[in-house]
Amino acid sequence: MNFNNLIYAVEEGICTITINRPEKLNALNIETIAELGAAFAEAEASKEVHGIILTGSGPKAFVAGADIAEFSNFSVEEAKEMAEKGHDIFNQIENCSKPVIAAVNGFALGGGCELSMSCHMRVAATNAKFGQPEVNLGIIPGYGGTQRLVRLAGKSKATELLLTGDTFNADEAKAIGVVNHVVEPDQLIIKSKEILHKIAQKSPLAVAQVLKLVNAYYDKDVNGFSEEVDEFSECFDTNDFKEGVSAFLEKRKAVFLGK
Repeated sequence: MNFNNLIYAVEEGICTITINRPEKLNALNIETIAELGAAFAEAEASKEVHGIILTGSGPKAFVAGADIAEFSNFSVEEAKEMAEKGHDIFNQIENCSKPVIAAVNGFALGGGCELSMSCHMRVAATNAKFGQPEVNLGIIPGYGGTQRLVRLAGKSKATELLLTGDTFNADEAKAIGVVNHVVEPDQLIIKSKEILHKIAQKSPLAVAQVLKLVNAYYDKDVNGFSEEVDEFSECFDTNDFKEGVSAFLEKRKAVFLGK
């Protein structure tokens, strides 16, 4: 599939999706968000892909925010439609059955911060800057920022950041639980791939189940403990379980086929 605002590449089982609007600091416009949905659908469906990296083009920005000029004259109805579409795509990323890492280079502000938080993990370059500065425009986050920042940073810290609009650097992001790792810019993709290659050695079925259950913790309509019991028991009917146990008993490395 061809994209106007993304670069889509697959190498060694890892799909790298790069938001490619460097002249706009990779700002999210409506077309780019729609393309993200299509790109993630393609990556998730691909048998070749076992993990996904989402990043931004150029050294300055992961995503500097939403494309403000595009929605500056929106009506209430248009704004609601835009937010709903954004929520749909970001939820799609969060619920992807394959691990997704946001490789954050430079600014991740507003919609960019929200996009990074919809990924399963975040690796940040030392020059990364995060923030939800929407209050400075007289609005609030519209792509899940008020919810995901609370989940990651906790209610008290998230409330402060959302109300002040303050930015925070990579080390601060790691300290409050928003970021998993902080690395030098030239190590950003390398570190992200290292994590995904390690996960690729595990059972794809078990990986998908873990991702599903972690998300279930935040779903008020789902009993995550009951779901865990069901998912755990279903593992026993898979070839991957038989292979894993055999490999353990035979003291060899397991070869999982996702069956």
